[in-house]
Amino acid sequence: MFIAQLLYQGEADLSKRRSIEVPGLGHENPIPNASRIGSILVSGSITGKDPSTGKIPPEIADQCALMFANIERVMQAAGGTAEDIIKLTVWLKDKSHRPIVNQEWLAMFPDAESRPARHTFASQDLAAGVLVQCEIMAVIGG
Repeated sequence: MFIAQLLYQGEADLSKRRSIEVPGLGHENPIPNASRIGSILVSGSITGKDPSTGKIPPEIADQCALMFANIERVMQAAGGTAEDIIKLTVWLKDKSHRPIVNQEWLAMFPDAESRPARHTFASQDLAAGVLVQCEIMAVIGG
């Protein structure tokens, strides 16, 4: 009976939502970087913000490199890795910057047989100074 209670308690904990926060990547609004229930992780907006300075660099290449590094930071804080990501959605201020995103994408996901799905949109609604942002969906330990 005690083991059954422990198993039940463990299952109950898996169904509870948990906010994922990464130092230096906080939002201005009361929104976590990501949220996890069980093995499922969904992020909010991940940008090219430098977590050590809180600043977003002006160049698209720098923002892309930081955005992908921040994806790894979010995944690590959630207990996962980039291998757990199943979908990435990217918004670009200027869609002509897609090759820069692709360069970082290939660095993070070099195996063509094991890449997450991705959808890229152009958006003029990104915050001031933000040239690229993304959100991720992942299944951790699945």
